[in-house]
This record gives sequence, structure tokens and C-alpha cells, in this order.
Amino acid sequence: MELLSANQYISSYIIQSQEEEIKRIALELHEGVGQNLYSLYTGLQLIETGTEQPQLKSYIQEMGRLMERTIQEIRLLSVELHPPSLSALGLLPAVKSYAKLYTSTFGIVVESESTGEEQSIPEQRNIAVFRVCQEALANAAKYADTSRVKINFFWEEKGLKIVIKDFGRGFNYEECNHGRLSGLAAMKERMLLAGGGCVISSKIGEGTTIEISLPLNGDSGDQRRVCIDKNSAC
Repeated sequence: MELLSANQYISSYIIQSQEEEIKRIALELHEGVGQNLYSLYTGLQLIETGTEQPQLKSYIQEMGRLMERTIQEIRLLSVELHPPSLSALGLLPAVKSYAKLYTSTFGIVVESESTGEEQSIPEQRNIAVFRVCQEALANAAKYADTSRVKINFFWEEKGLKIVIKDFGRGFNYEECNHGRLSGLAAMKERMLLAGGGCVISSKIGEGTTIEISLPLNGDSGDQRRVCIDKNSAC
């Protein structure tokens, strides 16, 4: 066990502040901009019923379809930024809900399995784990060239382990581009600050596996301390 350094405290504070702002923006998109657009959409429908000019009617219908797509995109963006189910229902339902959105967006099937009894996780740590799962899925869509991802949750009394496997092309760490390296480093940093760990392994032609671990009780749950996994690779 090692105490968090001053830099890690700062990183933790920055991430927490960012998440609060993201949550606020997501709520505003859904309940502010989204609701306003929906009101305009219903107004367009009312105008459409009151006009007899075919050309104008066709134009209003096209505008209505465009607005409908925009409303849907805003809703999806809001859920991606901060899924309401994460706070209301917990980590597992939130990941499953996001997986459905992910599949409809990228066409990649996400299989999820859960072993053991799901446990309650403090909000900040819940968000950290969800963001790492989200980043892992995003990386699979960007780089893996795969049609299938599997997520396994293993719930135990003292900890949670999540294994994410993409069955894609795999990669060589030494040849990673900067963007990908930054994403991997961010995942590991998030889990470190949450008191857990993140181990990433990959083989060319066999895909990439991400193992997330998070203690669920005892002293390891104190965010002033973290477990350092000396064997964690890229």
C-alpha cells in the first residue's frame, strides 16, 4: 500500500470536477436542449396539419425528420456522457444499457455475463469503472476491427473483477500511436486513483484483453491509499 502523491490528489480532484461538469452538461442536454427541441418538433407537426400546400407540407415534413434525428442524437449523447442508470441502478445495469447503445451505433455485439452477487459501489469509484469500460469499448470500435466484444463481471466479497475481451486484430504496444497510448494510460490512471488496477494485454491476431480490479471493502476502499500493481503492463 502506498499513499497517494500530491500529483495523484490533483489528478483525482480534476477528474472529479470534470465528472461533475459532464453530469451537469448531460442533464442540460436531456432536460433543456432536448425538451426544447421536442417542443419545436410538436409545433412543426401542428403546423403541418394546418397547411394544404403540398410543397410547404413536404418541406415541413423534412424539417420534422431532421429535428427528430437531432433529438435522438442529443439523447444518445446525453446517455453517453452520463447514463442516468449508473446512479439509479448501479454499474452492471449501466454497462448493459450502454452496451445496447454501443451495438446500435457501431454494429459490434457486446456479450455480458455476471458471476456472483452485485454489490454497491461508491459513486466516484462507480464512475471510474464505468469510464474505463466505456473507453475499452471505444478502443475496440476504433482499433480492433471486430464484430464481437465480451464483458465478464466477477463479483466476490472483497472485490470486483471485470474482463473485457474484443477478439480483434490485437496490437503491439511498442507500435501504439499516441492517441491509443493516451487512452490506455488514462484507463490505468483512473483505476489507480479509484484504488484498483487495470492490466491490458494484447496479441496480434487474437485480440486485446483488459482486466479491471476494484477492492470493495476494507482499507483498500479508502481513496487516500491505492494498491500498486507492479506487474501491470501496457
